[in-house]
Amino acid sequence: MSDTEDIHAENLNSEVENPNENPYAYLKRDFSSENFKIEIKNLPRHYGISEFRKLLNDKLKLNSNKLKITKKNNAFAFACFRNAEHRDNAIKVLSGYKWKGKELRAMRARPAPDPLNIRNRSNLNKRIFEKILKKLGSELVHHNPELQKWIDKQKCVYELPCELADTRYAEQSDGYRNKCEFSIGIDEETNLPTVGFRVGSYVKGTVSVGPVESLIHIPESMKIAVKVTYKNEGVFQDYVRVSDLKVFSPEFQTGHFRQLMARSAPDQLMLVVGIHPQELSEEVLSEFKKSLVEYFHTGEGAKANVTSLYYQKVVKKHHNDDFVPAEHLWGDTHINETILGLKFRISPEAFFQINTKGAEILYNAAIELAEPTIDSTILDVCCGTGTIGLCFAKKCGQILGLEIVPQAIMDAKENAVVNSIENAEFFAGRAEEILGTVCFKATNKEVIAVVDPPRAGLHQKAILQLRKIPKINKIVYIACNPSAALRNFVDLARPESKTVRGEPFVPTKAIPVDMFPYTKHCELVICFERWDQVSKKSEVNVEAEEGET
Repeated sequence: MSDTEDIHAENLNSEVENPNENPYAYLKRDFSSENFKIEIKNLPRHYGISEFRKLLNDKLKLNSNKLKITKKNNAFAFACFRNAEHRDNAIKVLSGYKWKGKELRAMRARPAPDPLNIRNRSNLNKRIFEKILKKLGSELVHHNPELQKWIDKQKCVYELPCELADTRYAEQSDGYRNKCEFSIGIDEETNLPTVGFRVGSYVKGTVSVGPVESLIHIPESMKIAVKVTYKNEGVFQDYVRVSDLKVFSPEFQTGHFRQLMARSAPDQLMLVVGIHPQELSEEVLSEFKKSLVEYFHTGEGAKANVTSLYYQKVVKKHHNDDFVPAEHLWGDTHINETILGLKFRISPEAFFQINTKGAEILYNAAIELAEPTIDSTILDVCCGTGTIGLCFAKKCGQILGLEIVPQAIMDAKENAVVNSIENAEFFAGRAEEILGTVCFKATNKEVIAVVDPPRAGLHQKAILQLRKIPKINKIVYIACNPSAALRNFVDLARPESKTVRGEPFVPTKAIPVDMFPYTKHCELVICFERWDQVSKKSEVNVEAEEGET
């Protein structure tokens, strides 16, 4: 899927009262100490919950009524209070207080979402996908009437053309994004240069950029890099405001600072500073790059703990012809993540799922639907840095990955080496152009294609390639926008013709995975199998049922 920002115009502090839509509606119905919660950071390496409670309430007399520690000896914890006065006093007392050799920091914290809302949201997602699958069933019958009898039978069992499982999601819902693309512009409220998200669009008459402090989907490390709320100190935003360069104006196409891309992993933070150079000389740009390195390495920006710094020339955003690879300035060239026990290195341009914990749920769902064996070859289409394919490696005989971004393929090959995986190969190129050649390298009779395309879906030529390769008997399609992918689904099931070769594929099971908490987006992992095999299974089952009666 595309990892372009999904939430730049969404207001996560919505005043919506419907508890199915607003996970914080409970705060307005009854008293809750969640309204008066603080986060305490930089806690010592070893401490007990009892002695921590005694510190707050017996020694410092802070009157906390609830403590929340996510795991033993964590470096941060939460404390709740009965009113704003007690909360604000606790922040004042704890900020700078030394305990066991550590200087504590305290700040306001957002309340936790209503856990019941998560269940309600799962039910809402399922209803949305039921509607999409019903439409898919109608489209399949319209384009391929031969499927009518089978789909009617499926509906008798599932009320849908295929089985739909319950929505799956990771436990972590706050601070889940490991990548954000922040815009740099003017905040209409303060009229100051601001690093944040666009609050609207140019076509709707606004180019204003709003701050990010209150957004709960962004991890603390990124907020610090953009603008830290502790002691109201700024980091990159301060650098922008004192720089001689101006922020970019979409209206007049003038200015320089355009965007800041951040990627995070445990104890790692990559920043890519996007600049429109306009008429700046190479000498000025060189000085600017040196200034960036000094700021984040030894200057005020060092508090953001950046481990990887890049510069990128950004002329026309979203125009592939104007894309220029990021230039490494300082620190590590990559950051490293872990999924299902495997380590992955990530370069600035490479695609990687923006919710790491959610990705584990997603990939497990794909493995479950694929049902690979040692005699299977997994064809990983749109493989990115190889994450999906490599997670299959121990469960199949061979991995063949293909991806349009050459740098991602380099990362995928390196990821295979790092994880000592020897049954994987990766190839750079457009899926519609190299799919057949890559699949020809399959050493097993059974080939299972796993497809994770951009939001708009896979190119139709690639779908037709999948159709006409007889070795492929199953397709696991990961759709981040199932409505947009509906055309792909229909093309897989069309009857054979002069332009559409190969036995059709039909949907057999789907699993929704909520990768983007607090947003409308939810991924759908759906399995397609060859019609001739499915129909044979159906006939066998009918004969077995008739034999039993």
